[in-house]
Amino acid sequence: MDFQIRPVDPAEHDELGEITARAYLQDGLLTFGESDGYLGELRNVAKRAAAADVLVAVEDGRLLGGITFVPAGGPLADLARPGEAEIRMLAVAHAARGRGVGEALVRACVDRARATAGCTGVVLSTQSLMHTAHRIYGRLGFRRAPERDWNPVPEHGDFTLLTYELTL
Repeated sequence: MDFQIRPVDPAEHDELGEITARAYLQDGLLTFGESDGYLGELRNVAKRAAAADVLVAVEDGRLLGGITFVPAGGPLADLARPGEAEIRMLAVAHAARGRGVGEALVRACVDRARATAGCTGVVLSTQSLMHTAHRIYGRLGFRRAPERDWNPVPEHGDFTLLTYELTL
């Protein structure tokens, strides 16, 4: 691994926000494209960093990607139960894909969860089209939890997010 994982620096918030937004847009993961309301959330790294741990992968001063780790009970948790941490908004720049960046970011979150007192598991939501991410989760021991699948925007029809969980 020729890159490092570390907390995001406030000076990198805008750049990471753009990497995240571009990854979701280029992969066709936003139902309404450039007009999707979630795009603002993806770009708002400062908001995430104020309420959770945002980690980045960096190589020679260049951001390769990022992820948000929500400790148990954090305000950004969508579906975490008591004692569970949650992972959100994994994104890797297209030019950095295929190098293990995404897996290293997820691994760093699992390590943080293991180091968190009282944390018994990690949970995350993912879209059905995120096949590369699904493979990462499987390699790291996450299992599908279909009984926890959910729709964050029911007013827009069937948009089911798949749930994966890891017991620590």
